[in-house]
Amino acid sequence: MPGKAVVSLTTGLEDPEKVTVAFLVAVGAAEQGRPTLMFLTKEATRLAVNGVATGVACEGCPPLADLTRRYAAAGGALLVCPICFDARRLDKGDLVGNAEIGGTVPMWQWIGDEGATTFSY
Repeated sequence: MPGKAVVSLTTGLEDPEKVTVAFLVAVGAAEQGRPTLMFLTKEATRLAVNGVATGVACEGCPPLADLTRRYAAAGGALLVCPICFDARRLDKGDLVGNAEIGGTVPMWQWIGDEGATTFSY
């Protein structure tokens, strides 16, 4: 099995190009069969809510909705910081299907002893 990948994303749609790059990296890993986790914190927590991850960041950029669909289809998981999520008063009932609320302990449990390649945006 290929090694795990973790993409940490703190930015939401206030910087759609950064979000696009993070999802491109995550999609690339997941579609290659790597177990892939995106850890969403700060404004990125909003991206785990149904209907938020939309739009096109730049001319020639793929639509964010396509990237999130591909990521989920490839088995990619979203782990959403509970403190950040609650601070924004978001509704857990609105989470996308591949998202769950969890902090650093579940992230480290997911990584396990074999480690992971990490990216941070």
